[in-house]
Amino acid sequence: MARIFAFGPYRLDAGAGILFRGTEPVALGRRAIALLALLVEREGKPVAKEALFEKAWPAQAIEDSNLTVQIAAIRRMLDERGGSASWIETLPRRGYRYIGPAVAIDDPDAATAAAASTQLALPDRPSIAVLPFSSLNGDRAQDYVAEGMVDDIVTGLARIKGLFVIARHSTAPYRERVLDVKQIGRELGVRYVLEGSVRKSGSNIRVNVQMIDASTGAHVWAERYDRASDDIFALQDEIALSAVGAIAPSIRRAEMDRVKRKRPDSLDAYDLVLRAQPDVDSGMPERVTRALGLLERAIRLDPGYALAYGNAAMCHHCLFLRAGWQEASRAASIHHARLALIHGQDDATALTLAGFSIGMDGHDRGAAFTAFEAALAISSSSALTYILGSVMLGWGGEAEQAIVWSERGMRLSPFDPWAFAAFDAQAMSHLLRGRYKEACSAAYKSVHANPGHSITYVQLAAALAKLGRLEDAKCAAARVLELHPTFRFSRQFAGVNCAPALAEALGQALLLAGLPE
Repeated sequence: MARIFAFGPYRLDAGAGILFRGTEPVALGRRAIALLALLVEREGKPVAKEALFEKAWPAQAIEDSNLTVQIAAIRRMLDERGGSASWIETLPRRGYRYIGPAVAIDDPDAATAAAASTQLALPDRPSIAVLPFSSLNGDRAQDYVAEGMVDDIVTGLARIKGLFVIARHSTAPYRERVLDVKQIGRELGVRYVLEGSVRKSGSNIRVNVQMIDASTGAHVWAERYDRASDDIFALQDEIALSAVGAIAPSIRRAEMDRVKRKRPDSLDAYDLVLRAQPDVDSGMPERVTRALGLLERAIRLDPGYALAYGNAAMCHHCLFLRAGWQEASRAASIHHARLALIHGQDDATALTLAGFSIGMDGHDRGAAFTAFEAALAISSSSALTYILGSVMLGWGGEAEQAIVWSERGMRLSPFDPWAFAAFDAQAMSHLLRGRYKEACSAAYKSVHANPGHSITYVQLAAALAKLGRLEDAKCAAARVLELHPTFRFSRQFAGVNCAPALAEALGQALLLAGLPE
């Protein structure tokens, strides 16, 4: 397991590949991070060039100048950020040596009996504690901003169904205590710890936030927000909303990784849904069929599990559109979506998935947006609601509103597994409005986000055809048929109740690209 190295004002998480100065992430390239980790790990000892090359460029033949450039970048960063370039000593013709401040090594595998005895049992769902944010300017007025921001983040996280959030007053004592996050996790009985700092400079405020897996000390997520401080309350709201929107999918990804390490025979309903999630998110028949097996097991274990029903609805939606347009798949999508609505009145994600399936497969957009509005009332930072809502708006021909919703979803969760759908919505909306270059750009982003999804290439083929790039359009069309051999765009348009104007614009372009009607 990767270790964390603390030296001077820095903390280097080798596993996550992130260097921090205090709580602020430092911009340093991946290879420079790898080299610095090896040097501080062998503190005071010569490190040969060969070992450094192998660390940063494994199994590659690299000229010495590449190593020199990376070492120079490390020295420059140290010199500019309160360290010293002299911490890295050159050993002529031999290599380099770290001779800076003493290095403390935090080894996640080194658990002691004493720590185990004070550890609270973790809840059976993801759990998080938000620590008081530190004020780096020593300004009491700034403390007020930090406290308000933490309150808003705690409130936002508490609205996420299935997430155990430690109450604000329970974390307040940690303002005056300097402890390792692993100890905090043990004392509070949480898996994740969120910490941050606020710094004011002139009329601007910088907020750094990071989330750490308290069981290992590894960084799960980190972000920096730079904002003007004209309206302090609007600033608090904006940063808290953005942070909560980014934290939710980050926890979900971390939980998926954790569940992969569990024995298959020990999985409960929650674990089974997490195990199925990547296949659900793929949006392609072979993988969602695999996911359905896990989701059906979850429903048998917990017949009231709304999120399992919501994900199952999405799987049947995929099978309907991409595995033969079978009425049984459409009916199963709507059936599971209705069960998700019944059991998930307090679950924003379940409501979102259910609304999408009812809107797309049941062609009831009114019911869909009622579900979306309920989801946003529970969690205004639900990026998935905005992303899937943008897809429905896009197919419905509401181009400008689709772009607004997709951009809002991407601001909340820039690396969301459903990002490809947001870009799809943008692509079809720009195409409907005759903005073909913008449509092509969005379609390329969609392909990059999910290259195994057939509809991403449909949008790309149409945009390229509209730009007159017919050879490229035909290549994109060929990829559609490779992923989805039975694709017929008239069936696709009918399946999603595509707006007539969009169907006409897309249909003309797809015929030029060579896709069958």
